[in-house]
Amino acid sequence: MMRTRFAPPLNAHLSVGNARIALANFLLARRLGGRITLRLDDLDREHARPELIDAIVADLRWLGIECDDIIRQSDGVDRYADAIEYLKQAGRLYPCFESREELRAKREQRRKRGEATTYDRAMLRLTSSQRAAAESSGKRPYWRFRLSDDEAVWDDMVLGRRSVKLSAVSDPVVIGTDAAPLPALTAVIDDLTVGVTELVRNESQMTATGVALDLISALRGGRLNLRLAHLPPLIDAGESRIARRVDARTLRSVRRDGVEPRALASYIARLGTALPIEPLPMARLAETFEIAAFPAEPLCFEAAEMLALNRRVLCETAFAAVSDRLPSGATEAFWLAVRGNLDLLSEARGWWDVVAGTIVPPEIEERDLLMTALELLPPEPWHGGVWQDWTTAVARATGRKDGSLAEPLRLALTGEDRGPELCDLLPLIGRARTANRLQVAAG
Repeated sequence: MMRTRFAPPLNAHLSVGNARIALANFLLARRLGGRITLRLDDLDREHARPELIDAIVADLRWLGIECDDIIRQSDGVDRYADAIEYLKQAGRLYPCFESREELRAKREQRRKRGEATTYDRAMLRLTSSQRAAAESSGKRPYWRFRLSDDEAVWDDMVLGRRSVKLSAVSDPVVIGTDAAPLPALTAVIDDLTVGVTELVRNESQMTATGVALDLISALRGGRLNLRLAHLPPLIDAGESRIARRVDARTLRSVRRDGVEPRALASYIARLGTALPIEPLPMARLAETFEIAAFPAEPLCFEAAEMLALNRRVLCETAFAAVSDRLPSGATEAFWLAVRGNLDLLSEARGWWDVVAGTIVPPEIEERDLLMTALELLPPEPWHGGVWQDWTTAVARATGRKDGSLAEPLRLALTGEDRGPELCDLLPLIGRARTANRLQVAAG
């Protein structure tokens, strides 16, 4: 069966960049009728924070990604041990005793001589007596995987033919001094165990992909059944609060801003492709997903385009779907009045202050107009046509056309020069607030 996987870093909340990779793997699996596995690298004691696991799973579900299987590396100790023993017997693992300080000094010396700073494999020349002496002095070895001298080559589904010259890469450390297997090795073993057949990664992981392919070859005797795709990064456009450092922003911060999951998923699933960017349910995104449609160049994340898409989603969203995220006391009438004017759901807070709170409008020069409007303010209760009735009366009394009244009255009542229709807002604002704001604006 076709299978993809996603392995989020467990040292931070899920970022937009990582969510994009998760989404691409998820849509690819659904498009091809396959499955997606969520891999939790909880053996990485230096970087993993197990308390983040529930938060990451929740963030994925918020975006609309439901993984078919979850595997924890902490459950795979036996399979790692078997693979490690196999690689040792095959002569592909070798023990090392050099400290970080020693390695740093060697790299600096090679750099000064103008030589490559890749690891020099000095520990491959370690004799049995030297190893015994090191261990008897209290040193514990870590283990490196000896890379082949070939090139790792693959036909990338996005970037085309790609290769990594393994002789230019340092042999990776795959087992720590505590004998625990490290991610460079465990990730490959897990992919082989669950049967990953397609995999979407970040372009920044190209070298790691070359190492992984060499490990797969060592473990499977050269047999390879894995199709790869690497997505170029998202490039920030401008200084918008949405676009700034977009790859690194957490999904929950974007969520707090008021971005809807359908808008974000639709945007990053189609950005850079020839398909129109429109708010679509996840099933439709999967039906039309083509990994090969992504360009090989970095993609520009346009905040304005993203916000316009989010506005379309909000405009179509029913009150019941957002009621628990609106300010306390917000009604369906309020939501229907303002939803078409929101780029972000968080902006509803400002409009709730307009209709139910206290705002201080600017002083407006047209004092006579405002005082006339105040005198003609109809008594409550107010119905849906109160705006039209009121402005018609004011226009008649002042000799002005109805259209010329909207701008100064809107500014006086809302403090803004644009926004939701006043015929919808005025009944929500109510007579007392309206009268007070007209007086304040008149000075």
